[in-house]
Amino acid sequence: METAVVRLADDARLLAEVGFLAAGAGDAARAETIFSALRRLRPGQAYPAIGLAVAWLNVGRAPDAVRLLESAVLADPAERPLLDAWRGFALQLAGRSQESARLLEAVARGDGEGARLARALLGLPQEGA
Repeated sequence: METAVVRLADDARLLAEVGFLAAGAGDAARAETIFSALRRLRPGQAYPAIGLAVAWLNVGRAPDAVRLLESAVLADPAERPLLDAWRGFALQLAGRSQESARLLEAVARGDGEGARLARALLGLPQEGA
């Protein structure tokens, strides 16, 4: 059973990588298929919602990405800052600059990957840099 769980995690990671490649190439249809499946396989995790949002951002669907990231329900609250940093980016692309700045500034005050992304999006120096 333990081997099956590890294999499933490896498969999910590989699928996510393929999904991000598709999103980066502007292939929103394939990315949407992959990340929608991952949202069912990994409910409550941030990366499937982020991947789907990135795919939509790459094809000009920023308002849809904002709504998706706003409605995401996470099992681990520690993932919220990363999801919120991406939501801040989506808000910016959706033309909601003031909302984006407020959210990114709040996330940037924290620690971790989400805070680093928020600081980068705001053009702020990184901690220890």
